[in-house]
Amino acid sequence: MISTAIRVARVGSAAELAAAALMMLGFPVLMIAALVPSVYAFAAAAAVTYLADHYLHRRGSYLISRLSKVRAGLSIRFLIRQLLLILLLARMDLSNHLIFYGAIACFIAFYGLQAPHGALVTLIRNRRRMPVATRNVDLKSRINIPDAPPLSLLDRSAEKMLHLDLAAVVGLLVSATTDSAVAGFIGIALTLGLGSLYVLVLMPYVRGRKTPPDADTVLAAVDDWLGEYKPETVLYFSGSKDSAYQVNMWLETMEQLDSRPLVLLRERVILQSLAPTTAPVICVPGGVHLMNMDLSTVRVALYAANVGKNIHLLRVPTMKHVFIGHGDSDKLASVNPFSKAYDEVWTAGRAGRDRYAIADVGVRDDDIVEVGRPQLAPIQSWHGVPDGPGRGAADGRCPTVLYAPTWEGWDGNPGNTSLVLAGENIVKKLIKADPPVRILYKPHPFTGTVSAEAAAAHRRVTALVEKAAAQRATDSRFTADTAAQAAAKAELTRIETRLAELTRAGDEKRDEAEASRDDVADLKKHEEVTRLRAEWNDAYWQSLPSYQHAVVTGAEPRLYDCFNISDAMVSDISSVVSDFIASGKPYAVTDSAGLGVEEFKRANTAVRAAVILSNSAKELDGLLDAVRDPSADPLAADRDELKRYLLGPDEPTSIEQFNGAVAALALKAEARNLGQETRIAAGDPEGATTG
Repeated sequence: MISTAIRVARVGSAAELAAAALMMLGFPVLMIAALVPSVYAFAAAAAVTYLADHYLHRRGSYLISRLSKVRAGLSIRFLIRQLLLILLLARMDLSNHLIFYGAIACFIAFYGLQAPHGALVTLIRNRRRMPVATRNVDLKSRINIPDAPPLSLLDRSAEKMLHLDLAAVVGLLVSATTDSAVAGFIGIALTLGLGSLYVLVLMPYVRGRKTPPDADTVLAAVDDWLGEYKPETVLYFSGSKDSAYQVNMWLETMEQLDSRPLVLLRERVILQSLAPTTAPVICVPGGVHLMNMDLSTVRVALYAANVGKNIHLLRVPTMKHVFIGHGDSDKLASVNPFSKAYDEVWTAGRAGRDRYAIADVGVRDDDIVEVGRPQLAPIQSWHGVPDGPGRGAADGRCPTVLYAPTWEGWDGNPGNTSLVLAGENIVKKLIKADPPVRILYKPHPFTGTVSAEAAAAHRRVTALVEKAAAQRATDSRFTADTAAQAAAKAELTRIETRLAELTRAGDEKRDEAEASRDDVADLKKHEEVTRLRAEWNDAYWQSLPSYQHAVVTGAEPRLYDCFNISDAMVSDISSVVSDFIASGKPYAVTDSAGLGVEEFKRANTAVRAAVILSNSAKELDGLLDAVRDPSADPLAADRDELKRYLLGPDEPTSIEQFNGAVAALALKAEARNLGQETRIAAGDPEGATTG
């Protein structure tokens, strides 16, 4: 029941739900206490509402924003509490005392301070919002960007300002119980004094040297940097916060380009969600600012998504425009008719080319280039696994099977995820497998966010894996090298401590202007973080017995790390399957919608070399047989052929293919630009326009 209430209220925990309930119940209690009247009951209820309100704000609760929508926002809640305090004083026959009029004057004056306070906070934030925000761009040597105001002044500023009434409330309650106005007037003085001081402290940050340069100065500095850096290849991206992964997947590829890269973003929320990178990043929210930016040296523009704002860069004729997408799948998004707006469309392998041919959406075959998937380079190939539940790689080990179901999606289609109808059957068969296997369960991070049924299935599968792990820990057939595990755990602690030290500075809450000034990649630090994360991954797997089942959630270990430690995978129709094919390892896909094997394979290219599972998972033995005896794997040749079809050849490497495609297209752009210049010089403006 509590879990249902948490889900309906969209809160993060039972504590958050309890705080919300206490706050909402506290105000009726305040009214009753004021009418009775009872100072002690009023004080207790007021304390509960203050603490609950503060807790919900500190947690960033969804309920806070919902209360504002129903006209019960922060200011209203504080005003109601103050009015009820005035009512309490009146019910105690203090309406003719000076303290009563002092309380009314205090709260009126206090609310009078809210306007200049709110205006100053808004003005400071607006003036420190840059027309463009940057990462790894040297603005510090070109313009003076002052330090941001202390975080304590602007973070949850409205809540902090309103809570200054606490001194007056406490003082007035003390006066109500002691028949002395001294405490009340001291509280009133503290509230008004602290409120006035808060306003005065903010004032220097809206004028003079503590404000950042104006928009023209910042834009000129960015153009000056662009003229010095001379970017050649741009990764352009626009989208919502949830789509940040679509640009993040290309950052490492941009870092490996032979040409000078630049990442161009359109939304600030994407910049805030951007993964660490050494490539220069410029976020330009304004279309006019983008169109006036000096990008004259750029020859190739890469687009990871089809969105309306792409037109702001597509209009530039001096560069060639390429749709590179953000994954390889049979979904309709992979053959969007908008793709014909680009000069070229780059696909991983032949499959992408064939999809456009079948879809017939206007993309010419001559404009399609196969470049592989550079992001899949970390995925290791498979060389088979020794059989048997031994103690280590030298003695043979349990094969590891990764179960990585996708999430339920938005449309309720039973074919989206195997978790609801087949998840328990899959895990039970893997647990009972003989010879035994190890299970890694890594659910999609969105699992259960839409469907309560999927959330419940996830909990049941998690419980099954954890129970099986506990039983295996006591199984005499399996023994662990406890000394090696202890050493690995100690190494994990050391690495995590060092990573925290290296990333602590980046975790500080800074405003946009200060981040643009200071966020320049330290290559040595970036390389050390990359090395430590690889070491962390090795230590993590060494800290677990090679036979032990595990539930793997969170960002680390990454999905590709789970691919590399596994010998086979069970999943659903998603890009996870397309990516896993790069390993060459056996895999199974669940036909949860019950299409039937032939129709399922016809509709989904990526499953043509898979073991197809029904919801009963009775076909799982075929996958396990292929893992235990690779020589008898009937689908091995099909997987090799499908891998080449979907992802292209292994040689040259994908990054080499990608760099070659960038260089070839840059030459086309340069030839076009030179042709334009030649025609203009020859006095043929009509030819220049149409060339």
